[in-house]
Amino acid sequence: MGPGFITQTTTFTARLGAAFAFAVLVSILVDIAVQLNVWRVIGVSGQRAHELGNKVAPGVGWLLAVLVIVGGLVFNIGNVGGTGLGVNAMLGVDAKIGGAISALLAIAIFLSKRAGVALDRIVVVLGAVMILMTAYVAIVSGPPVGDALRQTVLPDQVDVLVITTLIGGTVGGYITYAGAHRLLDSGLTGPEHVGAISRSSVVGILVTGVMRVLLFLAVLGVVAGGVTLAQDNPAASAFEAAAGQAGLRVFGIILWAASITSVIGAAYTSVSFMTSSATSPRRRNLLTVAFIALSTLIYVLVGTAPVTLLVFAGAFNGLILPIGFTVVLWVAWRRRDLLGGYRYPAWLLGIGVLAWLLTLYLGYQSLGGLASL
Repeated sequence: MGPGFITQTTTFTARLGAAFAFAVLVSILVDIAVQLNVWRVIGVSGQRAHELGNKVAPGVGWLLAVLVIVGGLVFNIGNVGGTGLGVNAMLGVDAKIGGAISALLAIAIFLSKRAGVALDRIVVVLGAVMILMTAYVAIVSGPPVGDALRQTVLPDQVDVLVITTLIGGTVGGYITYAGAHRLLDSGLTGPEHVGAISRSSVVGILVTGVMRVLLFLAVLGVVAGGVTLAQDNPAASAFEAAAGQAGLRVFGIILWAASITSVIGAAYTSVSFMTSSATSPRRRNLLTVAFIALSTLIYVLVGTAPVTLLVFAGAFNGLILPIGFTVVLWVAWRRRDLLGGYRYPAWLLGIGVLAWLLTLYLGYQSLGGLASL
Protein backbone atom coordinates (compact mmCIF):
# COMPACT_ATOMS: atom_id res chain seq x y z
CA MET A 1 0.00 0.00 0.00
CA GLY A 2 2.36 2.70 -1.25
CA PRO A 3 1.97 6.34 -2.31
CA GLY A 4 0.89 5.20 -5.79
CA PHE A 5 -1.85 3.04 -4.22
CA ILE A 6 -3.23 6.11 -2.40
CA THR A 7 -3.04 8.39 -5.44
CA GLN A 8 -4.62 5.85 -7.82
CA THR A 9 -7.51 5.08 -5.47
CA THR A 10 -8.24 8.78 -4.92
CA THR A 11 -8.03 9.69 -8.61
CA PHE A 12 -10.23 6.80 -9.78
CA THR A 13 -12.83 7.49 -7.08
CA ALA A 14 -13.05 11.12 -8.21
CA ARG A 15 -13.44 9.96 -11.82
CA LEU A 16 -15.90 7.06 -11.42
CA GLY A 17 -17.66 7.89 -8.15
CA ALA A 18 -19.55 4.97 -6.57
CA ALA A 19 -19.01 2.86 -9.74
CA PHE A 20 -15.37 2.46 -8.65
CA ALA A 21 -16.63 -0.12 -6.13
CA PHE A 22 -17.04 -2.67 -8.95
CA ALA A 23 -13.44 -2.15 -10.11
CA VAL A 24 -12.23 -2.69 -6.54
CA LEU A 25 -14.16 -5.97 -6.21
CA VAL A 26 -12.95 -7.40 -9.54
CA SER A 27 -9.33 -6.40 -8.89
CA ILE A 28 -9.38 -8.05 -5.44
CA LEU A 29 -10.67 -11.34 -6.93
CA VAL A 30 -7.98 -11.34 -9.65
CA ASP A 31 -5.29 -10.37 -7.13
CA ILE A 32 -6.24 -13.36 -4.97
CA ALA A 33 -6.01 -15.71 -7.98
CA VAL A 34 -2.53 -14.41 -8.87
CA GLN A 35 -1.12 -14.31 -5.35
CA LEU A 36 -2.49 -17.73 -4.33
CA ASN A 37 -0.55 -19.30 -7.22
CA VAL A 38 2.65 -17.25 -6.89
CA TRP A 39 3.01 -17.71 -3.13
CA ARG A 40 2.11 -21.41 -3.21
CA VAL A 41 4.64 -22.30 -5.93
CA ILE A 42 7.43 -20.24 -4.35
CA GLY A 43 6.57 -21.40 -0.82
CA VAL A 44 6.28 -25.11 -1.65
CA SER A 45 9.41 -25.14 -3.83
CA GLY A 46 11.44 -23.19 -1.26
CA GLN A 47 13.10 -21.23 -4.09
CA ARG A 48 12.99 -17.58 -5.10
CA ALA A 49 11.21 -16.57 -8.30
CA HIS A 50 14.42 -15.96 -10.28
CA GLU A 51 15.90 -19.28 -9.12
CA LEU A 52 12.79 -21.07 -10.41
CA GLY A 53 12.96 -19.07 -13.64
CA ASN A 54 16.52 -20.21 -14.37
CA LYS A 55 15.52 -23.83 -13.80
CA VAL A 56 12.56 -23.54 -16.17
CA ALA A 57 14.65 -21.91 -18.93
CA PRO A 58 18.26 -20.66 -18.57
CA GLY A 59 18.40 -16.87 -18.39
CA VAL A 60 14.69 -16.28 -17.70
CA GLY A 61 15.36 -15.85 -13.98
CA TRP A 62 18.08 -13.27 -14.60
CA LEU A 63 15.80 -11.35 -16.99
CA LEU A 64 13.14 -11.29 -14.30
CA ALA A 65 15.73 -10.17 -11.72
CA VAL A 66 16.93 -7.26 -13.90
CA LEU A 67 13.35 -6.07 -14.47
CA VAL A 68 12.55 -6.23 -10.74
CA ILE A 69 15.77 -4.47 -9.65
CA VAL A 70 15.53 -1.64 -12.22
CA GLY A 71 11.83 -1.07 -11.54
CA GLY A 72 12.35 -1.35 -7.79
CA LEU A 73 15.15 1.26 -7.74
CA VAL A 74 13.20 3.85 -9.71
CA PHE A 75 10.03 3.34 -7.71
CA ASN A 76 11.99 3.50 -4.47
CA ILE A 77 13.11 7.01 -5.33
CA GLY A 78 9.41 7.89 -5.52
CA ASN A 79 8.74 6.01 -2.26
CA VAL A 80 11.42 8.03 -0.44
CA GLY A 81 9.82 11.14 -1.93
CA GLY A 82 6.48 9.96 -0.53
CA THR A 83 7.92 9.76 3.00
CA GLY A 84 9.19 13.33 2.59
CA LEU A 85 5.75 14.58 1.49
CA GLY A 86 4.18 12.69 4.40
CA VAL A 87 6.50 14.34 6.94
CA ASN A 88 5.81 17.71 5.29
CA ALA A 89 2.04 17.24 5.64
CA MET A 90 2.42 16.06 9.26
CA LEU A 91 4.95 18.55 10.60
CA GLY A 92 5.65 21.12 7.89
CA VAL A 93 9.28 19.93 7.58
CA ASP A 94 11.02 20.30 4.20
CA ALA A 95 10.22 17.23 2.06
CA LYS A 96 13.88 16.43 1.28
CA ILE A 97 14.84 16.52 4.96
CA GLY A 98 11.81 14.39 5.85
CA GLY A 99 12.70 11.87 3.14
CA ALA A 100 16.33 11.62 4.30
CA ILE A 101 15.33 11.13 7.96
CA SER A 102 12.76 8.48 6.99
CA ALA A 103 15.35 6.62 4.91
CA LEU A 104 17.73 6.62 7.89
CA LEU A 105 14.94 5.08 9.98
CA ALA A 106 14.41 2.36 7.37
CA ILE A 107 18.18 1.69 7.34
CA ALA A 108 18.19 1.44 11.15
CA ILE A 109 15.54 -1.29 10.93
CA PHE A 110 17.78 -3.37 8.66
CA LEU A 111 20.88 -2.79 10.77
CA SER A 112 19.16 -4.01 13.94
CA LYS A 113 20.29 -7.40 15.22
CA ARG A 114 16.79 -8.80 14.82
CA ALA A 115 16.04 -7.16 11.48
CA GLY A 116 13.57 -9.83 10.34
CA VAL A 117 11.39 -9.60 13.45
CA ALA A 118 11.59 -5.79 13.46
CA LEU A 119 10.63 -5.67 9.78
CA ASP A 120 7.55 -7.84 10.26
CA ARG A 121 6.30 -6.03 13.36
CA ILE A 122 6.85 -2.50 12.04
CA VAL A 123 5.01 -3.24 8.78
CA VAL A 124 2.06 -4.72 10.71
CA VAL A 125 1.85 -1.72 13.08
CA LEU A 126 2.07 0.83 10.26
CA GLY A 127 -0.55 -1.08 8.25
CA ALA A 128 -2.92 -0.97 11.24
CA VAL A 129 -2.29 2.77 11.68
CA MET A 130 -3.14 3.43 8.01
CA ILE A 131 -6.36 1.42 8.17
CA LEU A 132 -7.61 2.93 11.46
CA MET A 133 -6.90 6.50 10.40
CA THR A 134 -8.47 6.02 6.98
CA ALA A 135 -11.53 4.48 8.66
CA TYR A 136 -11.86 7.63 10.79
CA VAL A 137 -11.87 9.88 7.72
CA ALA A 138 -14.27 7.51 5.93
CA ILE A 139 -16.75 7.95 8.79
CA VAL A 140 -16.29 11.73 9.00
CA SER A 141 -16.78 12.26 5.24
CA GLY A 142 -20.21 10.55 5.30
CA PRO A 143 -20.10 8.58 2.01
CA PRO A 144 -23.25 7.24 0.26
CA VAL A 145 -22.65 3.63 1.37
CA GLY A 146 -25.92 2.30 -0.08
CA ASP A 147 -25.09 3.53 -3.58
CA ALA A 148 -21.55 2.10 -3.28
CA LEU A 149 -22.94 -1.32 -2.27
CA ARG A 150 -25.37 -1.33 -5.22
CA GLN A 151 -22.67 -0.37 -7.71
CA THR A 152 -20.33 -3.07 -6.39
CA VAL A 153 -22.47 -5.55 -8.39
CA LEU A 154 -24.48 -3.23 -10.70
CA PRO A 155 -22.08 -0.47 -11.74
CA ASP A 156 -23.20 2.50 -13.82
CA GLN A 157 -19.96 2.21 -15.79
CA VAL A 158 -17.07 -0.26 -16.11
CA ASP A 159 -13.53 0.93 -16.89
CA VAL A 160 -11.28 -1.99 -17.85
CA LEU A 161 -8.14 0.16 -17.78
CA VAL A 162 -8.86 1.17 -14.17
CA ILE A 163 -9.24 -2.49 -13.17
CA THR A 164 -6.00 -3.53 -14.84
CA THR A 165 -4.18 -0.58 -13.25
CA LEU A 166 -5.38 -1.62 -9.80
CA ILE A 167 -4.21 -5.20 -10.41
CA GLY A 168 -0.80 -4.02 -11.62
CA GLY A 169 -0.48 -1.80 -8.55
CA THR A 170 -1.30 -4.62 -6.13
CA VAL A 171 0.37 -7.74 -7.58
CA GLY A 172 2.42 -6.25 -10.44
CA GLY A 173 6.17 -5.70 -10.56
CA TYR A 174 8.10 -6.73 -7.45
CA ILE A 175 5.08 -6.48 -5.11
CA THR A 176 3.67 -10.02 -5.23
CA TYR A 177 7.14 -11.51 -4.60
CA ALA A 178 7.79 -9.41 -1.48
CA GLY A 179 5.69 -11.53 0.87
CA ALA A 180 6.53 -14.82 -0.86
CA HIS A 181 10.28 -14.24 -0.49
CA ARG A 182 9.75 -13.08 3.10
CA LEU A 183 8.08 -16.44 3.83
CA LEU A 184 11.17 -18.23 2.48
CA ASP A 185 13.43 -16.22 4.80
CA SER A 186 11.19 -17.04 7.77
CA GLY A 187 11.50 -20.78 7.02
CA LEU A 188 7.82 -21.31 6.14
CA THR A 189 8.41 -23.54 3.11
CA GLY A 190 7.58 -26.98 1.78
CA PRO A 191 4.36 -28.92 1.06
CA GLU A 192 3.67 -29.31 4.78
CA HIS A 193 3.10 -25.54 5.08
CA VAL A 194 0.65 -25.18 2.16
CA GLY A 195 -2.22 -24.16 4.46
CA ALA A 196 -0.28 -21.38 6.18
CA ILE A 197 1.16 -20.12 2.87
CA SER A 198 -2.29 -19.94 1.27
CA ARG A 199 -3.84 -18.19 4.27
CA SER A 200 -1.04 -15.60 4.32
CA SER A 201 -1.41 -14.89 0.60
CA VAL A 202 -5.18 -14.33 0.82
CA VAL A 203 -5.00 -12.31 4.06
CA GLY A 204 -2.38 -10.05 2.47
CA ILE A 205 -4.70 -9.22 -0.44
CA LEU A 206 -7.74 -8.81 1.84
CA VAL A 207 -5.86 -6.33 4.06
CA THR A 208 -4.99 -4.18 1.03
CA GLY A 209 -8.60 -4.61 -0.09
CA VAL A 210 -9.91 -3.27 3.24
CA MET A 211 -7.57 -0.28 2.96
CA ARG A 212 -8.69 0.33 -0.64
CA VAL A 213 -12.38 0.19 0.33
CA LEU A 214 -11.94 2.56 3.29
CA LEU A 215 -9.92 5.04 1.22
CA PHE A 216 -12.54 4.81 -1.56
CA LEU A 217 -15.35 5.56 0.93
CA ALA A 218 -13.41 8.45 2.49
CA VAL A 219 -12.85 10.12 -0.88
CA LEU A 220 -16.35 9.22 -2.15
CA GLY A 221 -17.92 11.09 0.78
CA VAL A 222 -15.93 14.20 -0.16
CA VAL A 223 -16.60 14.17 -3.93
CA ALA A 224 -20.27 13.23 -3.42
CA GLY A 225 -20.55 16.41 -1.35
CA GLY A 226 -19.50 18.46 -4.39
CA VAL A 227 -15.85 19.12 -3.48
CA THR A 228 -13.41 19.36 -6.40
CA LEU A 229 -10.08 17.76 -5.50
CA ALA A 230 -6.78 19.52 -6.14
CA GLN A 231 -5.02 18.22 -9.25
CA ASP A 232 -1.51 18.28 -7.77
CA ASN A 233 -2.40 16.34 -4.58
CA PRO A 234 -5.97 14.99 -4.74
CA ALA A 235 -5.69 12.69 -1.70
CA ALA A 236 -4.43 15.45 0.61
CA SER A 237 -7.21 17.80 -0.49
CA ALA A 238 -9.82 15.06 0.09
CA PHE A 239 -8.65 14.46 3.67
CA GLU A 240 -8.47 18.19 4.36
CA ALA A 241 -12.00 18.73 2.99
CA ALA A 242 -13.31 15.90 5.19
CA ALA A 243 -11.64 16.82 8.48
CA GLY A 244 -9.88 20.18 8.11
CA GLN A 245 -6.29 20.61 9.32
CA ALA A 246 -6.61 17.46 11.45
CA GLY A 247 -7.50 15.55 8.28
CA LEU A 248 -4.41 16.93 6.54
CA ARG A 249 -2.19 15.77 9.43
CA VAL A 250 -3.87 12.34 9.36
CA PHE A 251 -3.17 12.17 5.63
CA GLY A 252 0.48 12.96 6.31
CA ILE A 253 0.72 10.04 8.73
CA ILE A 254 -1.01 7.68 6.27
CA LEU A 255 1.18 8.78 3.35
CA TRP A 256 4.35 8.47 5.46
CA ALA A 257 3.38 4.99 6.68
CA ALA A 258 2.47 3.86 3.17
CA SER A 259 5.71 5.25 1.76
CA ILE A 260 8.16 3.95 4.36
CA THR A 261 6.68 0.43 4.20
CA SER A 262 7.11 0.66 0.41
CA VAL A 263 10.73 1.84 0.81
CA ILE A 264 11.37 -1.24 2.95
CA GLY A 265 9.39 -3.57 0.67
CA ALA A 266 10.95 -2.41 -2.59
CA ALA A 267 14.49 -2.55 -1.19
CA TYR A 268 14.00 -5.93 0.50
CA THR A 269 12.44 -7.54 -2.58
CA SER A 270 14.90 -6.07 -5.09
CA VAL A 271 17.82 -7.36 -3.02
CA SER A 272 16.15 -10.79 -2.73
CA PHE A 273 16.48 -10.98 -6.55
CA MET A 274 20.21 -10.17 -6.31
CA THR A 275 20.86 -12.97 -3.83
CA SER A 276 20.14 -16.66 -3.30
CA SER A 277 19.04 -18.85 -0.43
CA ALA A 278 22.72 -19.37 0.45
CA THR A 279 23.43 -15.63 0.94
CA SER A 280 24.05 -14.73 4.59
CA PRO A 281 21.45 -12.52 6.34
CA ARG A 282 24.19 -9.95 7.15
CA ARG A 283 25.14 -9.56 3.49
CA ARG A 284 21.48 -9.30 2.47
CA ASN A 285 20.88 -6.58 5.06
CA LEU A 286 23.95 -4.60 3.95
CA LEU A 287 22.83 -4.77 0.30
CA THR A 288 19.37 -3.60 1.35
CA VAL A 289 20.88 -0.65 3.24
CA ALA A 290 22.94 0.27 0.16
CA PHE A 291 19.82 0.06 -2.02
CA ILE A 292 17.90 2.44 0.27
CA ALA A 293 20.89 4.79 0.53
CA LEU A 294 21.25 4.96 -3.27
CA SER A 295 17.51 5.64 -3.70
CA THR A 296 17.69 8.41 -1.08
CA LEU A 297 20.81 9.99 -2.57
CA ILE A 298 19.17 10.21 -6.01
CA TYR A 299 15.98 11.65 -4.46
CA VAL A 300 17.90 14.33 -2.51
CA LEU A 301 19.96 15.29 -5.58
CA VAL A 302 17.16 15.21 -8.17
CA GLY A 303 14.15 16.04 -5.98
CA THR A 304 12.09 13.08 -7.13
CA ALA A 305 12.27 10.31 -9.68
CA PRO A 306 12.10 11.87 -13.17
CA VAL A 307 8.61 11.41 -14.59
CA THR A 308 9.85 9.58 -17.69
CA LEU A 309 11.77 7.11 -15.51
CA LEU A 310 8.69 6.49 -13.37
CA VAL A 311 6.59 5.82 -16.48
CA PHE A 312 9.34 3.56 -17.81
CA ALA A 313 9.45 1.63 -14.52
CA GLY A 314 5.66 1.36 -14.57
CA ALA A 315 5.85 -0.19 -18.02
CA PHE A 316 8.51 -2.57 -16.68
CA ASN A 317 6.05 -3.60 -13.97
CA GLY A 318 3.60 -4.62 -16.67
CA LEU A 319 6.24 -6.95 -18.12
CA ILE A 320 7.35 -8.46 -14.81
CA LEU A 321 3.91 -9.87 -13.99
CA PRO A 322 3.38 -12.00 -17.14
CA ILE A 323 7.01 -13.22 -17.26
CA GLY A 324 7.11 -14.20 -13.59
CA PHE A 325 3.58 -15.61 -13.61
CA THR A 326 4.33 -17.75 -16.69
CA VAL A 327 7.25 -19.30 -14.79
CA VAL A 328 5.02 -19.95 -11.76
CA LEU A 329 2.25 -21.63 -13.76
CA TRP A 330 4.74 -23.74 -15.76
CA VAL A 331 6.29 -25.04 -12.55
CA ALA A 332 2.80 -25.78 -11.16
CA TRP A 333 1.77 -27.62 -14.36
CA ARG A 334 4.93 -29.39 -15.60
CA ARG A 335 7.67 -29.28 -12.95
CA ARG A 336 6.41 -31.33 -10.04
CA ASP A 337 10.06 -32.20 -9.34
CA LEU A 338 10.65 -28.59 -8.24
CA LEU A 339 7.70 -28.83 -5.83
CA GLY A 340 9.01 -31.84 -3.94
CA GLY A 341 6.44 -34.13 -5.57
CA TYR A 342 3.53 -31.95 -4.43
CA ARG A 343 0.37 -32.51 -6.51
CA TYR A 344 -0.82 -29.06 -7.54
CA PRO A 345 -4.62 -28.51 -7.34
CA ALA A 346 -6.23 -28.37 -10.81
CA TRP A 347 -8.77 -25.73 -9.71
CA LEU A 348 -6.01 -23.41 -8.53
CA LEU A 349 -4.09 -23.87 -11.76
CA GLY A 350 -7.32 -23.15 -13.69
CA ILE A 351 -8.02 -19.79 -12.04
CA GLY A 352 -4.32 -19.01 -12.38
CA VAL A 353 -4.51 -19.50 -16.16
CA LEU A 354 -7.52 -17.15 -16.37
CA ALA A 355 -5.60 -14.51 -14.40
CA TRP A 356 -2.52 -15.15 -16.58
CA LEU A 357 -4.48 -14.21 -19.70
CA LEU A 358 -5.18 -10.86 -18.08
CA THR A 359 -1.49 -10.40 -17.25
CA LEU A 360 -0.71 -10.91 -20.94
CA TYR A 361 -3.06 -8.02 -21.72
CA LEU A 362 -1.28 -5.91 -19.10
CA GLY A 363 2.07 -6.82 -20.63
CA TYR A 364 0.83 -5.89 -24.12
CA GLN A 365 -0.31 -2.50 -22.81
CA SER A 366 3.13 -2.00 -21.25
CA LEU A 367 4.91 -2.68 -24.55
CA GLY A 368 3.04 0.25 -26.05
CA GLY A 369 4.25 2.47 -23.19
CA LEU A 370 7.86 1.32 -23.64
CA ALA A 371 7.69 1.90 -27.39
CA SER A 372 6.45 5.48 -26.92
CA LEU A 373 9.33 6.17 -24.50
